[in-house]
Amino acid sequence: MRRSMIEIALAMTAYVVVLVLSLLLLARGGIGHPGGRIAVSLLPVLPALGIFWVTLRDLARLDEMQRRIALEALALAYGATALLTFSYGLLENVGFPRLSMFAVWPVMGALWVLGKIIAQWRYR
Repeated sequence: MRRSMIEIALAMTAYVVVLVLSLLLLARGGIGHPGGRIAVSLLPVLPALGIFWVTLRDLARLDEMQRRIALEALALAYGATALLTFSYGLLENVGFPRLSMFAVWPVMGALWVLGKIIAQWRYR
């Protein structure tokens, strides 16, 4: 568990550092070529892949009950995020402000935590 926490913390730190560097490079306008701007914009995806890999590996290490709890939490996060984002997309048709795609992951992450709390409570 401790190793997993260290690995996820390192991956998140790498993500934040690369994101900040990417945003600074883009803001300074030193990259004129559109392909270069696209590449720099997508650089934070590399450490994000690390976060994804650590998460998948941690799920593979869980015992049967922990996997069930994780699956229920992910199912709640997936379904609720789909419903919320779909509903909000429909509300944009009647004048609600457009939201960035960056809003989706925090919603899913919060619902994943909520789902884990609910599932752990059910099986205590």
